[in-house]
Amino acid sequence: MRTRRSLPLTAAPFLWSDLGNALGGTIWGAQAVRRFEAELKEYFDVSHVFLVSSGKAALTLILLALKSMSTRREVLIPAYTCYSVPSAIVKAGLKITVCDVEPNGFDFHGQDLEKKVGERTLCVISNHLFGIPSRIKPLRRLCKSTGAILVEDAAQAMGGKLSGRFLGTCGDVGFFSLGRGKNLACGSGGIILTDSREIATAIKQEYIQLRSPGRMEMVGEFVQLVLTALFIHPALFWFPQRLRFLRLGETIFHKDFPITKLSAMKAAFLRDWRARLEKSNTMRAETAVLFAQRLRLSLPSEGSLPFLRLPVLVRSREERMRLLSLSREKGFGMSGMYPAPVHQIDEIRSLFREESFPSAEELSERLVTLPTHPFVTDKDKELICALLKEFTIDECRTNLPSNNPEDGFPCGFNRIARCEEGTP
Repeated sequence: MRTRRSLPLTAAPFLWSDLGNALGGTIWGAQAVRRFEAELKEYFDVSHVFLVSSGKAALTLILLALKSMSTRREVLIPAYTCYSVPSAIVKAGLKITVCDVEPNGFDFHGQDLEKKVGERTLCVISNHLFGIPSRIKPLRRLCKSTGAILVEDAAQAMGGKLSGRFLGTCGDVGFFSLGRGKNLACGSGGIILTDSREIATAIKQEYIQLRSPGRMEMVGEFVQLVLTALFIHPALFWFPQRLRFLRLGETIFHKDFPITKLSAMKAAFLRDWRARLEKSNTMRAETAVLFAQRLRLSLPSEGSLPFLRLPVLVRSREERMRLLSLSREKGFGMSGMYPAPVHQIDEIRSLFREESFPSAEELSERLVTLPTHPFVTDKDKELICALLKEFTIDECRTNLPSNNPEDGFPCGFNRIARCEEGTP
């Protein structure tokens, strides 16, 4: 049995004192939740905050609220995104409309987007994937002109900024995830932010119907946090990694999932959340910059980016599989992320009538992401860079254009980091 040090794909370390706070939450109850809500309102400068059980629960609640406000039923999303997004749309009983992404990037393909937004579009969901911002300003203009609502998927970008504003507060309504490995984590949880009184009122009508986790559920959540604290460390991560039933590192489309209010235990666990979030984001950004310098990658320069993971491209699907295999063998914590674009997810493939989205399909075959979490040591970074040079340096030679992400479509801002022209 291999017991060597192994980096988890995602990780958000916390202190044992946080567990003490969590136990206190079972006593303080609703007081801990109210405190967390008030601090979030102040920090993000928003009028309305709702706390729920997961990021996909947050998006589902938003969609149910918007559905109650309109007769429109289509939700427009990028063809390459987290599987939680289409699962929330299905759960809310709405229609998924897919738009291709720009070549070698995650953002909407501008021309395809403009063709698909129309009078039946309820909302457009932006995609701050891995903490790299979507182009918010042109999206706002497009949504305003068509009557669609702009929903910010900032699940992987909590604490990131663009043009001085926090991601998640730039659209009509936004949400974060508090899931395992996110910039701020408590095992699972979701945050909804909005300044719109109308949207907040509709969300509240859905929110008040949700139940709060009971005492025994909070005990189960606490045990999960303790186990996470123990086994998330690279020295011990080999153990849960070998337990196949946990399906660690697999991307799963969940057809059904619970939607509850965030437990008081988890709200109390996040008592010192601001310092933890800012420290995590600083360390992740520093790691991303170091990778970029060592590998001569071009990174987006605009905004303050939390870099949940650092995305790069390899030459082919075969090279991607070989790199990921070596990473697993060596314990380097690399991930191919989502194995298929939205229209090729087995559970919903039939909804798209053989539609094709070539840029998203290419992403799913060539994308590899590098770990940036605080457990990544200087030695880890050296070893990862040494391995990557065998795959990417001579194979990705496109420069990133210097564009303003808010100017309009098309734009090269939200592109994957690629090796610069001239790399030896």
